[in-house]
Amino acid sequence: MTTKKKLLNSPDTAVVDALRGLVLTHGHLQRLEGSPQIKVVINRNHDKQKVAVISGGGSGHEPAHAGYVGDGMLAAAVCGDIFASPSTEAVLAAIRAVTGPAGCLLIVKNYTGDRLNFGLAAEQALSEGLAVAVVVVGEDVAIESPSPLAGRRGLAGTVLVHKAAGAAAARCLPLCDVAAVASRVAASIASLGVGLTVCTLPGKPTSERLGPEEIELGLGIHGEPGRAKESPPPPAGELVRRMLGQLTGGPYFQLRKADPRVVLLVNNLGATPPLELSIVTAEALTALRREYGATVVRLYVGPYMTSLDMAGASLTLLSYDLEEADEQQQQPPYGWDELLELLDAPTNAPGWAGGGGGGSHTDVPGPYDPSSYDDVPAPLPHGSDGIEVPPPPPEEEKQPPPSPPPPPPLPRRRKSGSSSSSSSSDEEEEAPPPPPPPPPPPPPKPKPGAALGRALRAAAEAVLAAAPELDELDAKVGDGDCGTTLAAAASALLRQLDEGGGGGGGMALYAPATAAQQLARCVRGAVGGSSGALYDILITAAARHLKSCPVYDISPKDWSDALCAGLAAVQKYGRADVGCRTMLDALLPARDALAASLEAGADTAAAVEAAAAAAEAGAEATRGMAATAGRASYIPREVLAEVTDPGARAAAVWLRAVAQSLKE
Repeated sequence: MTTKKKLLNSPDTAVVDALRGLVLTHGHLQRLEGSPQIKVVINRNHDKQKVAVISGGGSGHEPAHAGYVGDGMLAAAVCGDIFASPSTEAVLAAIRAVTGPAGCLLIVKNYTGDRLNFGLAAEQALSEGLAVAVVVVGEDVAIESPSPLAGRRGLAGTVLVHKAAGAAAARCLPLCDVAAVASRVAASIASLGVGLTVCTLPGKPTSERLGPEEIELGLGIHGEPGRAKESPPPPAGELVRRMLGQLTGGPYFQLRKADPRVVLLVNNLGATPPLELSIVTAEALTALRREYGATVVRLYVGPYMTSLDMAGASLTLLSYDLEEADEQQQQPPYGWDELLELLDAPTNAPGWAGGGGGGSHTDVPGPYDPSSYDDVPAPLPHGSDGIEVPPPPPEEEKQPPPSPPPPPPLPRRRKSGSSSSSSSSDEEEEAPPPPPPPPPPPPPKPKPGAALGRALRAAAEAVLAAAPELDELDAKVGDGDCGTTLAAAASALLRQLDEGGGGGGGMALYAPATAAQQLARCVRGAVGGSSGALYDILITAAARHLKSCPVYDISPKDWSDALCAGLAAVQKYGRADVGCRTMLDALLPARDALAASLEAGADTAAAVEAAAAAAEAGAEATRGMAATAGRASYIPREVLAEVTDPGARAAAVWLRAVAQSLKE
């Protein structure tokens, strides 16, 4: 049944309408104006001489994340649609709006879409010369053995990371130290939730996955299945004790053996009455003292990260022997006293209600002044769409044409008055032989970037030709659109190459770093989903490396190193490796073969040929390989035994085309 009883204007405008209300209520907040995809709230008072702490994610978890924008917490929050990751464009707009010389820290909840889009924005910002660090938070203990690629989900404990990092940034700590604080807190928390109902998205039918007498332990904040269902629900005290047992009994989180001290956050998932939340709080405090001997040094209770109208609660524990960790890591000391100071530091972020440590909270500002609440345009970088195009390389100085050879000397005339009969005795002087013809002109030098243009065109045409094959492979292990998706990127690339009369007129092929940025923009505009984001990350990171090389003269080793940089970024944000049945099963062997061939003295064509052969072998090796990522991870292994991974096959296809183009 679809419920109409929601205080909405329209499901389509719910997020923007809610952000408008938040900004109108709190004078220090401001919203960026841009495309419909840019839903960013910034702290208008942020000092760009300090590190900008930025977070975000799908909406529906209010007050997260826009409610944590303010002095001493976030400089900006990037909001996606309800339960949908924000776009890379929106994240990049937030980075540009609040980042100054001190750089920015991105705090990202561990969900694939968030990781990829925030990661891609980070790579683009780095290529623009901004200092960026990323900390991923995943503290959910509901899943006993999470996939090594997916990891643990980010929950309400992320808010404690926001608070500590934001306070550290407010103290003017450098980016490396702010990131260190965030990383330590992220590694020191554990969360577990229990859902009494499943949340209902605006305009969507009410979920019937949980019966009237069922609860679900570990239910995700987007309504994802949890650890186990129970019916009937146990008493609150018993349920809380079991939750604490799972929080402290796993491999991810342990209490100190001697005098454990903890921070406890009791989070309302959205529709839990205060009466019930108080009961949960009392049971948690009692159990921690009686059964674990733990001292709760800070307590936070309330709606910190909700799930729309889900009834339920989550518990988060923070406990870490920070002093010992600092000695081991030889980093600046952030012991318990310093950590508590960060949590207690004042903030005017509207979603942070303080807590047992006395953290302050600023409420509604003074009289409403409409002029002070205008949205501000999202900033854009310098250059064309953020890409600075260098001038073409100077042409070589033309040599003057060689002087024409002197004409051959004329035969000497007979002396005047001599008769024809005397010709035999009056011989003419013999003429010298004619000079040799001039050498042919040297062949014209290839146009700068011609080889790169041929390689890009060959790769695009090969992907278009292979699209039906790739779709057929993907239909057996995924959603059947791998070829179609990559063909969209290939078509966009060909259009870019054909701009300005063809031959690469629409791309700065003479400057490979710029051409790579333009290629990334093609992919970004044409392809969505994980594959588009991963290729965008690869190309953007490679372009950033190429920018450190000579503008016009890129060596084969530079190209090899750029591929290494791009694939390192893909591994960082995608968390895959050889053996995971992804495109990396082709690209990582190709990377190694290219580097090894160049090291052995092979020329460019031979080295790329070796890389293409390695990619083909790597793609073929995915046949029968168990999948650990994507939709293929749900496919029976006997089906996978007959199917090459389409992403790996696609990589092998375009690499083979590049190798062939270099032989021509």
